Amino acid sequence: MYVALKHLHVTCVVLSGLGFCLRGWWMLRESPALQQRLARVLPHIVDTLLLGSALSMAVLSGQYPFVQGWLTAKLGGLLAYILLGTMALKRGRSKAIRTRYLVLALLAYGYIVSVALSRNPLPWL
Repeated sequence: MYVALKHLHVTCVVLSGLGFCLRGWWMLRESPALQQRLARVLPHIVDTLLLGSALSMAVLSGQYPFVQGWLTAKLGGLLAYILLGTMALKRGRSKAIRTRYLVLALLAYGYIVSVALSRNPLPWL
């Protein structure tokens, strides 16, 4: 069961990251595809599965944020990624500002993945 959840989680991590990159590209190109129904709904489905699998694995493994430092770091990175991504795709006042937020959101995504792979809140050390 845990292995299947982990596979689902990793698959959703990849799909979420690729989807965010695609929507970021569309934002930079000012593509109308960014406003299509599927582009607005599918990320929520993927991210719900991602969060659900993460919570399930935490319960099954007995590892929780605020107990395990690396999980706390992932949670903090996730909150940063969500806020920065929202600014990049929707709320940034200009394309230049949205572009800066896009880069920062991608860095946050990279941080989350590196923490997950290393199980270290400071993966570059």
